Amino acid sequence: MTQVAEIDATPAATDGTVHHWIGGRLVAGTSGRRGPVYNPATGEIAREVDFASVEEVDAAVAAAKAAFPGWRATSISKRTEIMFRIRNLVDARRRELAAHLTAEHGKVPSDALGEIARGLENLEFATAIPNHLKGGFSEQVSTGVDVYQIRQPLGVVAGITPFNFPAMVPMWMFANAIACGNTFILKPSEKDPSASIFLAELLEEAGVPAGVFNVIHGDKVAVDRILDHPDIAAVSFVGSTPIARYIYETGTKNGKRVQALGGAKNHMIVLPDADIEMAADAAVSAGYGSAGERCMAIATVVAVGSVADPLVEAIAKRLPKITVGPGSDPAAEMGPLVTKQHRDKVASYLESAADQGATLVADGREHPLYKDSDGFFLGTSLIDHVTPGMDCYRDEIFGPVLTVTRVDTYDEALRLVNDNPYGNGTAIFTRDGGAARQYQFDVNVGMVGINVPIPVPVAYYSFGGWKSSLFGDLHMYGPEGIQFYTRAKIVTSRWPDPGTSKVDLGFPRTR
Repeated sequence: MTQVAEIDATPAATDGTVHHWIGGRLVAGTSGRRGPVYNPATGEIAREVDFASVEEVDAAVAAAKAAFPGWRATSISKRTEIMFRIRNLVDARRRELAAHLTAEHGKVPSDALGEIARGLENLEFATAIPNHLKGGFSEQVSTGVDVYQIRQPLGVVAGITPFNFPAMVPMWMFANAIACGNTFILKPSEKDPSASIFLAELLEEAGVPAGVFNVIHGDKVAVDRILDHPDIAAVSFVGSTPIARYIYETGTKNGKRVQALGGAKNHMIVLPDADIEMAADAAVSAGYGSAGERCMAIATVVAVGSVADPLVEAIAKRLPKITVGPGSDPAAEMGPLVTKQHRDKVASYLESAADQGATLVADGREHPLYKDSDGFFLGTSLIDHVTPGMDCYRDEIFGPVLTVTRVDTYDEALRLVNDNPYGNGTAIFTRDGGAARQYQFDVNVGMVGINVPIPVPVAYYSFGGWKSSLFGDLHMYGPEGIQFYTRAKIVTSRWPDPGTSKVDLGFPRTR
């Protein structure tokens, strides 16, 4: 951990500004618009990032479009070789990449390295692209007729990614996209953009041809142009539900294939027979890891019956032991939030919860770094006796705030989860296998953990929620990611013997 903390992440450009990556090189912005990139641990502006104009997005799309014919024609074996090189370079340079995450997002090195490890799984999945692209073949479906299916790339595709996973989520998208033969445009969060440029440099070093992978920084101007551009065939998105809905509706209206992952309100049900210590460890780990800035973070613990008091006590007992600090501190387990504005919004839920009748068991505003530091810190917070009508229950807080809702029965707990508009992830803690199996059968949520608090699927499955947590019909990465970035073509083939052809106006038969 110390070794990671000592690395000083360098800006993506020597002039202190993070530029675009178009056609295999850094390209300085010409729009005249830039945004600040903060060091969340100090509150200082570390550098600026260019904001793209419509013309700059068009230039990236033109580079990707020009690169597509050659990349699509590249053999699967060659693309596989390049994917292996990408995987190996990211693995070898993971500490440098992690330092970018710590410098601009604020997550501590251990968390940054964990993010990269999960991203690497997706690169590894993509190295098996020869197997993933295998089609099907049916011989002699009719006399002398064979039918087979092939999967072909879409063309230019784009990914719009969030601030909370500036390395992993892009790897969720571009790994499968370019392995399948598409060219890719990444629009990362403007809050922590340097990781995307570092990845672009690694892809170039791995042998990815110029124009196959491009990075455009910016705000709504860039996003809207991606959604409008006629040469972009598909868009992947991860972010909040209101923006996910906008991305989906706008993109599909313009004829694009869209997968848009939205927000979450993940519930962890704890039944009376659960191992209290195990459940408390899981709730703390999943609630406060990465300062709660995870779409799969546990937001609400649903304590069923008699488990509530001992569980809340066990969680509260663990909170003072969590070390909050900057990523430069090797002892730090939880870093700052990404911006002051977001930190203040998260802190506001502590005040409203108390005003609305909840019990503030632990108040993160009492932490010395919240009071005295210029960084965007907030200590771990725990709110008990939360009801569905409270703001802290309804909203996705996205910070180090864990809420506890008490119910009497399993049925009440299940109803609470199923009535929630989000359906991203959930977990149940119990020793009862029958109850766990019933829960996975009953619950209307896309990813379920049984005594696992953050059930993020391994890369050879697919990631995605239900209800307002996903817009589109395909989940991200894994097998459904291959399906998203390709389209099926069915070929019906006949090689008749000379002289057997004749005119037949009847509908074709298979006998």
